[in-house]
Amino acid sequence: MTNDPRWIDADGNEIDEDHRGLVYDIRTLVDRRRALGIFGGVGLTALLAACAADEPKATATASPSGTASATPTPTPTPTPSATAAASGPIDEVPDETGGPYPADGSNGVNVLDDSGIVRSDIRSSFGSSTTVAQGVPLTIALTVRDAATGSALAGAGVYLWHCDRDGAYSLYSNGLENENYLRGVQETDANGTVTFTSIYPACYSGRWPHIHFEVYSDVATAVASGPIVKTSQIALPEETNAVVYATPGYEQSVRNVSQVSLSSDNVFSDDGGIHQIANMSGSASAGYTAALTIGV
Repeated sequence: MTNDPRWIDADGNEIDEDHRGLVYDIRTLVDRRRALGIFGGVGLTALLAACAADEPKATATASPSGTASATPTPTPTPTPSATAAASGPIDEVPDETGGPYPADGSNGVNVLDDSGIVRSDIRSSFGSSTTVAQGVPLTIALTVRDAATGSALAGAGVYLWHCDRDGAYSLYSNGLENENYLRGVQETDANGTVTFTSIYPACYSGRWPHIHFEVYSDVATAVASGPIVKTSQIALPEETNAVVYATPGYEQSVRNVSQVSLSSDNVFSDDGGIHQIANMSGSASAGYTAALTIGV
């Protein structure tokens, strides 16, 4: 029996050589072959240190009988965190028309100075009407970044609007002059993102399915109809359009979308909307999410 206390267990019994670990095995090998000069001094030190580091550290825990036993301490798993740091230059999203129904004061009515316009759920009207726009649920997540650096633009103001399931715009279309649904303003978060809860817009005659937005330096500038940093549009992808427009209420969109394409659309035709096509997830029954990162 050995007298080395390193190889005696808690009950005073000798630990079998097969269970003494890798460090013991290497020490034994070195002791037996030291005279042959197999390992250099520096190499031996490094090897033993590496082996010791690889063995699990132990903490003393009490067993049911009250005897302390060694339990390996698990290695903490790093927790991923979101970052808004610069990622390098990205393409700037093209400037596009705000269309004839912006309601930002540039073409008649201005909804931006109305109390209630700053909101995330834009499905209902606010103020004197509480009408709710019907359609397949759609979450719109727009991330705004500095095109020159890729850095997130936190604290920017985003005004977003689009047509309803019938292809009509609140505040402009016949019968909707007193409605202001499917319009809202939000502030980008630390990652440069705003998220709106809405419904999937229709395809109306002559236009590819789309969503309008304006980016401002901040929300205060947006609600004051101040200088606009970027006006553009989000294009909705063909595959999702086909699924949504097959659901009840979108019947007219089936005909309209068959008569237009991204390459023929008067807004997206220059480049086929390559910088404006949303990334989609979800389903018609559970609702979709349209996500897009833009450079401004």
